[in-house]
Amino acid sequence: MENVLTINFTEDGAAYEALTTLKELDDQGQAALEGAAVVLRHEDGTIAIKDEVGDIGYAGTATGGVIGLIVGILGGPIGVLLGGATGVLVGSLFDMDDLDESDSVLSEMSRAVQVGNPAVVAAVDEQSPEVIDTAIHRLDGRILRLPLADVEAEIAAAEDAQRAAKQAARKELREERREERKEKVQAKIAELKSKLHIDRPVSADRS
Repeated sequence: MENVLTINFTEDGAAYEALTTLKELDDQGQAALEGAAVVLRHEDGTIAIKDEVGDIGYAGTATGGVIGLIVGILGGPIGVLLGGATGVLVGSLFDMDDLDESDSVLSEMSRAVQVGNPAVVAAVDEQSPEVIDTAIHRLDGRILRLPLADVEAEIAAAEDAQRAAKQAARKELREERREERKEKVQAKIAELKSKLHIDRPVSADRS
């Protein structure tokens, strides 16, 4: 089953060892590792990649992997709103009814990548979760396991929501500028009218 794992640690060494362990399990054929990265969230909510294996599809690496997309979203504005720094879930980004009234998976992942604590984000195809669970348990890691399909669906939803928000913002800005221009034009016209006003002499009564 294809899953996305978010594994939280308290020690940097454990996170790097977990990355090596996942690669070894892949080499042994016990799990298929599509891509993984050791990440760290800063105080401002952004996320830095400290190490990586496989195709994570992030800037400066090979393209095509889902891990780069996940890190980019969780470390960006939407990730911050989903819980990375503020703990606020923007429910309007997703149809919560479609999520069976549960929290969004991106929100769960964002909260799992805690400020100051190293984490491993990995995309794996595993026959049984016990193999990775056992290996990570020895490193005192806490695993959040989510179906890859659900994560990809919310990535698409997040992208659509972000695009719609940008379009709405641009539309509002255009309308504000239009109103501002209209007010300035009317003010200028009134000014010109006052400057061009000529007092007409009262016509004499010729009767």
